[in-house]
Amino acid sequence: MKYTDTELEEILNKLVASTRSPRGRFSATASYPELEKRLKSHTRRLTLIRTFSAAAAVALLCLSVWTAYLYMQPVTIQTVSTLAETRTVSLPDGSTVTLNHYSSLSYPEKFKSDKREVKLNGEAYFEVNKNKKHPFIVQTETIDVQVLGTHFNVDAYQNNPDVKTTLLTGSVAVSNKSKSVRVILKPNEIAIYNKVEEKLTRKVLENVEDEISWRQGEFIFDDLPLQEIARELSNSFGATIHIADTALQNYRITARFRNGEDLTTILSVLHNAGYFDYSQNNKQIIITAKPDLK
Repeated sequence: MKYTDTELEEILNKLVASTRSPRGRFSATASYPELEKRLKSHTRRLTLIRTFSAAAAVALLCLSVWTAYLYMQPVTIQTVSTLAETRTVSLPDGSTVTLNHYSSLSYPEKFKSDKREVKLNGEAYFEVNKNKKHPFIVQTETIDVQVLGTHFNVDAYQNNPDVKTTLLTGSVAVSNKSKSVRVILKPNEIAIYNKVEEKLTRKVLENVEDEISWRQGEFIFDDLPLQEIARELSNSFGATIHIADTALQNYRITARFRNGEDLTTILSVLHNAGYFDYSQNNKQIIITAKPDLK
């Protein structure tokens, strides 16, 4: 039977006051040693409990301080850049990113916050592992793309007037930095953000796979203006392509290059097809109109 400190004190007082009892069972002389043992045992239990509680509190405090210390440590940022090649990167959460030519991706060594944030300059194809508690966010110079788990492509080269987000599977939300404009894409849709007009539009694509053909080293130009083709070739080959005749900028071309041809081969094929003339000095290219197109 367990007694509180107050109850033990009362029993002790009664025993001390007692001078006789039947058979001496409750005499002070006979009972005090037994009571003293119980008191010591009770005190020892209280001391052990208090010592254990204090130790547990100290351990918990140390763990909390250590966790806070680790959390507050600056996160190491990794940056992967490509030149004239494509490259696939594995992120800390198991997601994968394939970078196009002359692109870069920055991401933390570990995702510590409630958001998985990366920064992109150039073009990349993302395969994001689903995690509802930790949204995945791609930050570019002008827009943010937020997803939970999906496959999508972001084209955000600095010299392009538009930033394009193409969705293959899942769902993504595209917004500008101020969050004043925002669209949610469905599969086979593309969001185009114009940097000058600060306008965000959404379109349905007939063949979404064309938007990621660069992963196989292919170029698919489907009725594209020459100025867009020139920008795509510039981004892919790190060249400077200048269209000298402004009338050619909106000249539309349909062509497909499926074997990973180099820039010289592509320009030569388009030239021989009668689209334009050009001159090349290393990676400086000037496009001019053919006499019959002027």
